[in-house]
Order: sequence, then structure tokens, then C-alpha cells
Amino acid sequence: MSNENGRTLREEARLAKNRIKSGFWKECEADFTVKKEKAREHGLNESKAGRFFKTQVEAKIEGRKEDEFYLRVKEMLLSQGEVSDAIGRLTDREYYATLSYEEKQRYTLTLSEKYLRALERFRAECEFDLIGNIP
Repeated sequence: MSNENGRTLREEARLAKNRIKSGFWKECEADFTVKKEKAREHGLNESKAGRFFKTQVEAKIEGRKEDEFYLRVKEMLLSQGEVSDAIGRLTDREYYATLSYEEKQRYTLTLSEKYLRALERFRAECEFDLIGNIP
């Protein structure tokens, strides 16, 4: 039986053992402590920073790939900032044209929810990525 990454329990155990042997966790703990301290020094919420850095470590361990939608949102925000017609810009026009009225409403609501989550993630990354780049 394999997990969502296609790895078996035995493979996951081997990877976890390798992380322990390589000092991955000690390095993470040291990095985590430094980043939380920098967050405190810069007046940022230390526990919020801790949660953000924890999700980064989890993503690294799980080998998560970047979400294509998030990358589109991030590119839009970096190039144009927050725009009033973000949902319109992110809408798949061809797909949208095939939907019924109710389906269009559902699609727009779902897209809005995804955009808000991506925007929240982007803001957190901007806030806490600065910490990772400060010597």
C-alpha cells in the first residue's frame, strides 16, 4: 500500500531514518530557532512565524510540488500587485463559457476561495521570507 506520494510505509520509514542520520532535524531545529528569534527582533508574531516555518519543513519532507494556481496568483501579485479584477484574470475563459449559470456561480465562488487562500499564503511568505534572508 502506498501513500499520496506513491511511497510505501517501508520507503517512508527509510526516508525518516535517513533524515535522522543526516542531522536534518537538528538543522531544522537550529534554523527554526534562529528564524523565530529574527521574527521577534523584527516585531513579528513569533508563533505565527513558527507555524509558517513548520509548513515549509512539512512541504520539504513531503516533497510537495508548487501548486500551479498558486504560482499564477504569485506571478500576478508580484507583477501587478493586488488588483480589483483578480478573479476575472484567473478565470479559465474557455471552461467558464461551457458552464451553466449555477455552475458559473459555483466556479466563481470556488475560484474566489482559492484566490483568498493563495493571497494569504503569499502575504505570509512575503512577511516571513524576509526573515530567512536577513543575516
